[in-house]
Amino acid sequence: MLSDSDIELAELAGAFIHELKNHISTLNLNLQILAEEFEETQNPRERRVLDRIQRLQGECTRMVDVSNDFNRFARLVNLNKSPERIDAILGDVLDFFMPTARANNIEIHTFFPSDLPLVNLDSEVFKQAILNLLLNAFQALPIGGEITIQLSLEKSHCVLRIIDTGHGMAPEVVSRVFKPYYTTKPGGSGLGLATTRKIIEAHGGSIGVESESRRGTCFTICLPLIGSGPG
Repeated sequence: MLSDSDIELAELAGAFIHELKNHISTLNLNLQILAEEFEETQNPRERRVLDRIQRLQGECTRMVDVSNDFNRFARLVNLNKSPERIDAILGDVLDFFMPTARANNIEIHTFFPSDLPLVNLDSEVFKQAILNLLLNAFQALPIGGEITIQLSLEKSHCVLRIIDTGHGMAPEVVSRVFKPYYTTKPGGSGLGLATTRKIIEAHGGSIGVESESRRGTCFTICLPLIGSGPG
């Protein structure tokens, strides 16, 4: 149960991000107008000025992206959970992700039992968590590789494993991978996996990771079945 202070903090964070993005948009608009004045120039000095303006525009875009990532992480979502077929939800995410995988010679393997019980999920929010994990696996793979997605029943839980054959992670990275703002990716916000963990825990589940350098990574999600406890 969310406390009043948690709700108030989330509302303040949302308002702050909204205000910040307004200022960034104003800055970016003025940079765009300024850039248009230098587009036709052949003067080396003015070309350098244009290059710096375009760099600043890129930074504005990155600031908006980081703000959006923070807003998704900080926002306290009232989950709209209902009994769902988790394999069907995974299928929807894979339909979206598959063209990217094919274009990069990545094979997707799925192992879904035919008799899985329903799980209480907010399907749209849960899809975001799974997509974050698939994108993380994609970024860990060179051109070509494999991603395996397994579903199984273990006691009172549905267990989902997402396994890739990518470059893996060193132990010090594994220990910090779910921490907000921790990232080893150039340009990354460090909020993707932190948001994923927050989503899974909001469903009453847990997420863990096993990895080894040059031997791939396995993310494991455990979700309670309907009637088995929280969730």
